[in-house]
Amino acid sequence: MDFGYTDDQRDIQRTARDLLAERAKPERVRELAEAGRTDDALWRELCELGWPGIAIAEEHGGQGLGTIELSILCEELGRSLAPVPLLPTALAAALIQHGGSDEQRARWLPDLASGETVGALASGSDGSSDLVIGGAEAGVIVLVEDDGSARVCAASDAEVAPLASVDPTRSAARVSFGEAGEALGGDACVGLGHALVAISSELVGVCSRTLEMTVAYVKDRKQFGVPVGSYQAVSHRCAQMLLDTEKARSAAAFAAWAADSEPSLLAEAAAMAKAACSDAGREVTASAIQAHGGIGFTWEADVHWLYKRAQLDAALLGGGKRHRAQLAGILADRVGASAPA
Repeated sequence: MDFGYTDDQRDIQRTARDLLAERAKPERVRELAEAGRTDDALWRELCELGWPGIAIAEEHGGQGLGTIELSILCEELGRSLAPVPLLPTALAAALIQHGGSDEQRARWLPDLASGETVGALASGSDGSSDLVIGGAEAGVIVLVEDDGSARVCAASDAEVAPLASVDPTRSAARVSFGEAGEALGGDACVGLGHALVAISSELVGVCSRTLEMTVAYVKDRKQFGVPVGSYQAVSHRCAQMLLDTEKARSAAAFAAWAADSEPSLLAEAAAMAKAACSDAGREVTASAIQAHGGIGFTWEADVHWLYKRAQLDAALLGGGKRHRAQLAGILADRVGASAPA
């Protein structure tokens, strides 16, 4: 199976990478993160380019492209750590587009597609969630309960308490719906699969950029007159980082393909992708801290921003353990269905 991008998809990737390399340089990300602010100018520019609506149907104001195109943007945003609310907005839009009624889509998707409204996706139980990425600035929030049910609510109708998280490049909040909100009427599980692909893709970008930074550092940093990367322990660590990154990339690519081309495989593919990418995000960024040695854990080192992003993305909608258990359940049901009576 060929997971290579089409010419148009490569153009999207190249444009996104060039734009973010110019607009979201590490010093800019650091400045905004330390101030606890979103990059409003960059967000407006991305909205003008149609990024928030790239995977939203044209009838609702989006560009009508696919999950693969959205995953490309998410990967580039993960590489740059751009402090904009595109991922949480895309997650909310995915649940509403695939799980909402016609009225819910008409109400929320046009403003999400234009970026006029910021979205957020919460997961929790009993109508509340302790950590909602993007929740502090969201206009609409989708809550996915532990039992798989979902509902959508205007942020003004919920209790939203901003809070600080380990990743200051994004806003966060504690959210309680109470009795507010409307149940999503369509197939919320499909929307959840699309959301998992987007998060996984961002983790691939985090891993990819972390690996590049680490390899560049161990080539340049010298100890006893030789690059530290020439030591076997360091080179083995970098090789494992590469292996973890490429496993995550392959799993995320398969899940994005399934979302667009083989929906019957989406639940399985999304679970595999989120498990692989959550594990890779945590392992690769932790290894990068170690490979950077004495400066790796300091505030001045840029690599710790990637580590922090990976921790939250890995936990969003469940980590590797949860999705491996889900995958085991899917496979057990398949075996049971094929067993002779």
